[in-house]
Amino acid sequence: MEQHSGGVLERGADCHQDVISLENVSFSYQGQRQVIDGLNLTVKERDFVGLIGSNGAGKTTLMRIIVGLLKPDGGSVRLFGQPIAEFKDWNRVGYVPQKNSFNPLFPATVREVVMSGLYGRSKLFRRLTKADYQKGEDAMHAMGIEELSAKRIGQLSGGQQQRVFLARALINNPSLLILDEPTVGIDTETQESFFHMIKHMHQHHNITFLMVSHDLDMIRSYLGERPASEYGKLKFYLKHSHDLQDCVESDLTHSLRGLRQQMESRKEVVEVGNFR
Repeated sequence: MEQHSGGVLERGADCHQDVISLENVSFSYQGQRQVIDGLNLTVKERDFVGLIGSNGAGKTTLMRIIVGLLKPDGGSVRLFGQPIAEFKDWNRVGYVPQKNSFNPLFPATVREVVMSGLYGRSKLFRRLTKADYQKGEDAMHAMGIEELSAKRIGQLSGGQQQRVFLARALINNPSLLILDEPTVGIDTETQESFFHMIKHMHQHHNITFLMVSHDLDMIRSYLGERPASEYGKLKFYLKHSHDLQDCVESDLTHSLRGLRQQMESRKEVVEVGNFR
């Protein structure tokens, strides 16, 4: 393994293509201190990278740079080997931002937000198929929001909104899933079921994960006790999946349905226990 400074992660020689590549990236908000200075980061296919850092360390800024919402002051950003300015395959990227970055006045229903995950940035409108609508129904059912489908997104609680954005990010079977504190505002039971699901997705599907989390115990339980790399106040934990893609189903909707079934089974066990 090679050790590089500035945030490049360590891994074995049997890894696959670069999914995210940042080289000497710097960024500062206008009139403020430099948030990121000379960051190098490489995330390989089928990596699961967990990012931990204190408030103001640059976690969300880094996520927004990677998905093209912020332009760095210097350095280069590549997705799947392509410069981000030339990258067109945004349907390969699922992104769940922090819930506090969402405009609650956005005039869309829950169903419309979830289904918008099927649109690429270059194709804002296209004819949806019966299979597309079924994916939307599966995603909403998995996250327990099917009864909210006709409500405006701004009418929901923070936890409900986060479930909507999780469903939106998963609906298009992404190759890269970027999650910025995805379980904030969600109850403990759903957090556990969601983390179980994404571990399954990482182990059995060709998906790369980059997740910001405040839950150090959850990160360590799957990615190990020690970070693979550090940059300033940012700590990067890493696990690479060497498992075969041995799911009979290649579509992620079976994982979504499985999550919902698992949640319902747990609820039934609790209810029976309480009755006794």
